[in-house]
Amino acid sequence: MPAPALKSATKQILIAEDEPNLRRVLGAQLQRDGYEVLLAEDGAQAMALLGEHHVDVIISDLRMPKVDGLSFLKHVVAEKPDVPFLLITAHGTVETAVEALKLGAFDYVTKPFDRAELKTIVDKAARTRDLIDADAAVLPKEAALDEGRGRFRLIGREAPMRDVYAIIEKVADTPSTVLITGESGTGKELVARALHENSSRKAGPLIRVNCAAIPRDLIESELFGYEKGAFTGAVTSKPGRFELAHGGTLFLDEIGEIPVNMQVKLLRAIQEHEFERVGGIKTIGVDVRLVAATNRDLAAEIAEGRFREDLYYRLNVVQIRLPPLRERRGDIPLLVEHFVRRFRERLKKHVTGVSEEAMELLLAHSWPGNIRELENVVERCTLFCDGEQIGVEDLPPEVTRRASSQPGTSPAPDLRAADDVDDEEPSAEPRSGPMGLKELVREAATKVERDLIARALEQMGGNVTHTARALRISRKSLQTKMKELGLREPKEE
Repeated sequence: MPAPALKSATKQILIAEDEPNLRRVLGAQLQRDGYEVLLAEDGAQAMALLGEHHVDVIISDLRMPKVDGLSFLKHVVAEKPDVPFLLITAHGTVETAVEALKLGAFDYVTKPFDRAELKTIVDKAARTRDLIDADAAVLPKEAALDEGRGRFRLIGREAPMRDVYAIIEKVADTPSTVLITGESGTGKELVARALHENSSRKAGPLIRVNCAAIPRDLIESELFGYEKGAFTGAVTSKPGRFELAHGGTLFLDEIGEIPVNMQVKLLRAIQEHEFERVGGIKTIGVDVRLVAATNRDLAAEIAEGRFREDLYYRLNVVQIRLPPLRERRGDIPLLVEHFVRRFRERLKKHVTGVSEEAMELLLAHSWPGNIRELENVVERCTLFCDGEQIGVEDLPPEVTRRASSQPGTSPAPDLRAADDVDDEEPSAEPRSGPMGLKELVREAATKVERDLIARALEQMGGNVTHTARALRISRKSLQTKMKELGLREPKEE
């Protein structure tokens, strides 16, 4: 996995807009808000930029030459499903924007848009991307797997996963509410998708809401929608996620993040299948199948008064517990095989597999980040591997750390000075002798970071744009890091 220091705080926003003035205004506004901006004048140019950069959020006009907004959306949903897609639309095409939400768009704004509303939506989208990066990757794209590898587009054949498959098979085509529990990175959204796609509602929309990404004061309008004039910035009426999911499935991820005062309204909507928009008086009825997920212990949340017991029992009709990767180690080779195949094609490498020694270390690792961590490790190893097999030398330190006690490894650094630091009075004089723990960690992190960037640049032939994309940071951040670490200046591209 790439060193944490490489993760850039600056999010990269791709704007696809054919009107030059609006494109410049949007870009300037988002830059003032602290984002790095990429500009495209049509959908075709936007697709090219998306392939070259690590984009965090996309903002696209609906009507554009060459490739329009809906076609661009379908491309993103198919190729980059983790990237939130925001659609800009005129008042007369709101129905098309709502249809886009059902196709997988994150949200939409109408022209002329309110600056504060746009900022709120973009911030929410960026936060959602962060949370997606902390959860599991969508595994295979193919519609089916042989029984020896898994089912429902899930990979795994160990007993805990077979239990998951059995529950999905029994409850998918029922109206019962399902609660999916498990650690971050175990693939809860994949299970929600499997429930939807194997039900009679599969022709309807699957609407996903990450409750942790929504500000607490906006959760009601997000779920139930609002009427024009309901609050400052509500320049038009807007349907909520319950309405958009009519006839399909509503997936509420991180359900434990919903504030207690909103849980009462959510309970009523689930039980009665009806609600009112914020600022409205008309009761709206919906036909929605609800699936919720959490990585929290909701029983403990109830005991602490942070989650309503009646809502918990209403959600927990059927519970599916996803096992962490450490409880299904026998599935690691299958997952590694899948990820090697994926990244071999994406990175245009000739890696065919993993050596026995490297696989032993992968099997021994605790995988606190679960499937997402494994995916990131395999991607990095594939990127840096010079041969046909990923070896121990290609694995990151957190995976190989247990090998440090084996014969022939370097002794641990002398940390005796660090042990005494907290017991001594602070001194203005510089210390002599062994470095303290913080200095050792900082020095080691800098060396790892420099080596990582240098190798990535070499693999990408010195192309800074491709290197930044491979390392999942912005081009500007990479150039700054290169300067800080004394690496050569990037060549002109």
